[in-house]
Amino acid sequence: MFEFFTDHGKQAVTASQDEAIALGHDFIGTEHLLLGLLAADSGTAAGVLHGQNVDLERARQETVRVLEAAGIPVSKAQPARDALSSLGIDVAEIQRQADTSFGPGAFQFPRPIYTPEARTALTNTLSEARALGRDAFGTEHILLGLLTVPEGHALKVLASFRVDPTTLRETILAHATQEGP
Repeated sequence: MFEFFTDHGKQAVTASQDEAIALGHDFIGTEHLLLGLLAADSGTAAGVLHGQNVDLERARQETVRVLEAAGIPVSKAQPARDALSSLGIDVAEIQRQADTSFGPGAFQFPRPIYTPEARTALTNTLSEARALGRDAFGTEHILLGLLTVPEGHALKVLASFRVDPTTLRETILAHATQEGP
């Protein structure tokens, strides 16, 4: 599915993985996809979000607050590290060697997995793009997909900015239809 994303869409999805890792999460939720759209800082979604006064640094803070309120701790993948350690595998040493051989940050363990809500949002990205007659999925379609997942934490982060999902959807659709196919 990744091959159907525009360059801006790919940047946003990759940035969402980086945001999850930077926050110490071993999962990628809708909130991380939202952060990825802001971190990529390109494409229609970032422009629309900035127009709604949603900024990356505060969105990161709100993500942490929302997840803590939901009882979701920062794990830094400790359970997986502990399991490997019990087998005699030193993940920190592997990371040091990979950084030396391939450059800093080349090895991330574990790679965060997508939550069911994030997978639903990305699946709905396809539907949103198709409904607009697009073959490639841009950042605007990812944002539209996020808005279809009410149980995702992205909507709670947006609510902290007093962003109305219905108004946001209308704004995105207006921008997407102006851009043409």
